Amino acid sequence: MNKSELIEQMAEAADISKAAAGRALEGAVSAIQSTLKKGGQVSLVGFGTFHVGKRAARTGRNPSTGETIQIEAAKVPKFRAGKVLKDSVN
Repeated sequence: MNKSELIEQMAEAADISKAAAGRALEGAVSAIQSTLKKGGQVSLVGFGTFHVGKRAARTGRNPSTGETIQIEAAKVPKFRAGKVLKDSVN
């Protein structure tokens, strides 16, 4: 499913226009991004939790030259699925 298909399903489920569903999706994604940028987490009960994880610095290799490079530490967005979501998939 891509973004436009998701918007279409949201519009049908909520009985709203596709434009309104698109704005709602953009608003939700924006709110999640800004919360994660501040270092917070977003918990949607039954669905899951978005949070910021930390990736340690490490040594890697440049695939084209084989040269050893140092990869810096980074913050990465992560998602942990909730029980209801896990159960619905199985």
